[in-house]
Amino acid sequence: MQEAEIKPPIVLFDGVCNYCNTMVNFSIRHNTKRNLRYATLQSNIGKTLISSYNVDTSIDSVIFIENNQAHIYSTAAIKIVRHLQFPVSLLYGLIIIPAFIRNPLYKWFASNRYKWFGKRDSCMIPSKEIKQLFLE
Repeated sequence: MQEAEIKPPIVLFDGVCNYCNTMVNFSIRHNTKRNLRYATLQSNIGKTLISSYNVDTSIDSVIFIENNQAHIYSTAAIKIVRHLQFPVSLLYGLIIIPAFIRNPLYKWFASNRYKWFGKRDSCMIPSKEIKQLFLE
């Protein structure tokens, strides 16, 4: 039997959201293992992954793909922090709060992110230093 190819975890994010771009840059700085990969929801690879994992196309916030599973809303954000360096990784403890409590708060924040943080005209273009972390 042939072993399945192990792929790095993937963070899909809203490339035109200022807050989302700030959080992606934060995760890049704090992911010292460099095991996360990134793509925007708006990119071709982002759209392909959304379709491949049967994620509802109305979801316009972070999606985290790990171990052949797509995670959305607060679960995605919490699973991402597990890959970041200490002490940020401690936020993974929030996973004990049931999703039915976490998700309404997450969705409320996500629905206001453009109003509070603004929106870009185009997706983020990664610098040369971090370009290899982005899927094309």
